[in-house]
Amino acid sequence: MRKEECFYLGKIAKKFSFKGEVLAYLDTDEPELYENLESVFVECNKHLVPFFIEKSSLHKNDFLRIRFEDMNTEEDADAIMGNAIYLPLNMLPKLSGNKFYFHEVIGFEIEDQRLGVFGKIAAVNDTTAQPLFEVLNGEVEMLIPMIDHFLVKIDRDNKKVIMNLPEGLVEMYL
Repeated sequence: MRKEECFYLGKIAKKFSFKGEVLAYLDTDEPELYENLESVFVECNKHLVPFFIEKSSLHKNDFLRIRFEDMNTEEDADAIMGNAIYLPLNMLPKLSGNKFYFHEVIGFEIEDQRLGVFGKIAAVNDTTAQPLFEVLNGEVEMLIPMIDHFLVKIDRDNKKVIMNLPEGLVEMYL
């Protein structure tokens, strides 16, 4: 399984017992959706390795207590400590309306209600306080804030994000 075919679920945060159990931090608003997984992919040396789950349960809201098959000692757990965990994209719950996953809108056209289509979404930058669409218009890169108030519609059928942006925001790039 390649990383591009998966989504980041969280990371192995700490050991839980002397028998190889671990706590995985889940980077999600709905951790209960992932309580009964059969397996996950753990990133080991930049490769995704399948790990099968013997049992798991939610622990303090954002953590999943996991007992992996064939992991029986503290040393086994140490080997994957801090590693990221992934699941295949097809395991993401479907979103509708104006809710979307960042990876889902890459390649969508972006349209302003006033100006029309002004570029394609090349990436989403979520390393800032406010996530940004990185939009390409020819050679020009624009950063458009992903603010709910600006977002009018996610048109999945036509692969468009329709926004009502403040006057001057797009024009300052062109």
